[in-house]
Amino acid sequence: MNQACTALRFFFHVTLGRTGFGDRMARIPTPERLPVVLSTEEVALLLAHARSLKDRAALSIAYGCGLRVSEIANLKVADIDSARMLIRVEQGKGRKDRYVMLAPDLLDLLRQWWRVKRPRGWLFPGQQPGQPITTRQLNRACHAAAVAAKLDKRVSMHTLRHSFATHLLERKTDIRVIQVLLGHRKLDTTAVYTRVALKTLREVTSPLALLAPPPPP
Repeated sequence: MNQACTALRFFFHVTLGRTGFGDRMARIPTPERLPVVLSTEEVALLLAHARSLKDRAALSIAYGCGLRVSEIANLKVADIDSARMLIRVEQGKGRKDRYVMLAPDLLDLLRQWWRVKRPRGWLFPGQQPGQPITTRQLNRACHAAAVAAKLDKRVSMHTLRHSFATHLLERKTDIRVIQVLLGHRKLDTTAVYTRVALKTLREVTSPLALLAPPPPP
């Protein structure tokens, strides 16, 4: 028995130790899943069912600007540039700063929030004094709004970011512009939204429709 175990260990040591052996082993491909995207009607319904003005403002930034949940949590009042109608995203993913557009409706909503809370420093203060809202609190707010709106999709803050990019693409926005707005380093990352831009896909004419009718028999 001991000799058999020793021989087995020797076999695996020699076989697995060969150069390039791992490269020849069959790899199971990782399933590639498309992101969940809401329709414009579903987004409007979600925002309408936000529990508070604070939640609605944060969710509106996620959809209206395409920010990551961590970027929303770390926004400061000073990042809202109403003169140039821009929002400064400081040290986003990859430790890079960028700007995104600020829609007039979103600015009005943020001004309402500021008049109610008068936040200083962090745009969305957290429960702890001097600390911003947590990403967990933001996702809870999003989930609560989705439940109240009775949406039958799995919705998170990132779903709003996916919807932002997809809806821009469906409105013929240049994919390179969307890449910059999302803060993607590679265009390949942004290109996934071409596969969920259903409105754009529906507008493509099938080659079947272009076939000439066959001559009469």
